[in-house]
Amino acid sequence: MLYIVGTPIGNMEDITYRAVKTLKSADYIFSEDTRVSRKLLAHYEIENTLYQYHEHNKSHQIENIINLLKDGKNIALITDAGTPCISDPGYELVDIAHQNDIKVVTIPGASSVIAGASISGLNLRRMAYEGFLPKKKGRQTLFNKLKEEERTIIILESPNRILRTLKDINEYLGNRYVVITRELTKIYEEVIRGNVTDLIEKIEKKPLKGEIVLLIKSKKEEEE
Repeated sequence: MLYIVGTPIGNMEDITYRAVKTLKSADYIFSEDTRVSRKLLAHYEIENTLYQYHEHNKSHQIENIINLLKDGKNIALITDAGTPCISDPGYELVDIAHQNDIKVVTIPGASSVIAGASISGLNLRRMAYEGFLPKKKGRQTLFNKLKEEERTIIILESPNRILRTLKDINEYLGNRYVVITRELTKIYEEVIRGNVTDLIEKIEKKPLKGEIVLLIKSKKEEEE
C-alpha cells in the first residue's frame, strides 16, 4: 500500500500515534527533503530506509515507487512539513497508483492551511485555496480573477514576498480585511489581523519572519 502521511508543521509533538506506527512499519519512506525528515525520524526513533521524492526527481521516482508497490512493498510518502500533495509534491504519484489499482491510504496529520484558518476568526464555511501565488507570469491575471471571488481566500506566502502580496491585494482587491498567521505551532506563533493598508504599514516598519498562511476576508462579508 501507499501511505500518505501527515507530519508536524513545526512542533514535533503534532504527529499521530498512527503516523509513527506507519513510518516504523513501512518498507521504505520517501520524503521531499531527507535532511529535514531525518530529524523527525530520529526524534521518534524510527530507523527506516529514506529516499528523496521531490519536484526535480519525481519523473523517474514515480516509476521506482510503483514497481516497489507492485512487488508488495509498503511505501510511506511524507513532505518537509504537513500533509503531502497539498501544495507539495505527490499528487501525480497518487494518481498513477490509483491507475494501477494500488491501494492508497491517508494517515491524517497537521496542515498549515487548516491550522491557520482555524485561528483566523474568519468565516470558513466556504473558502478558496490558492496555495503559493505565481512569482511573475500569471500573477496579475490571478489577482484580476480573485476580484470576483466571494469566498474567504487562503494563500501561502514567504516572509520575503508577503509585503509585495499585501500591496497587490490592495491594488487589485482593495483595502480588504486580512489575517496573517505565521510560525504556526512554533514558539513565536502569531495572528495579525486588520485592513491590508494597516498591515502594510506595520510590516514596512517591522518585517515578518517565518512561513505564512494569509487569509483574505470574503468579498460578500466585506460588503455586508
